[in-house]
Amino acid sequence: MSKMKTKKAAAKRISVTGSGKLRRRKVGLAHLQTKRASTTQIRNNDGAVSVAASDKKAMNALLCR
Repeated sequence: MSKMKTKKAAAKRISVTGSGKLRRRKVGLAHLQTKRASTTQIRNNDGAVSVAASDKKAMNALLCR
């Protein structure tokens, strides 16, 4: 039986930290920022967040971990 392949679309969007946590990028930060308030832009400046606990099992399956 062959090994499972990693879903490359997920691998490009989810990264694994050194401690094994999953990180993803926030949505909606690529463009159209001029219409947003500067406080919102500052708050959303760090685009990386950790994956929710309820999604970890599914994300690990996509990454074949």
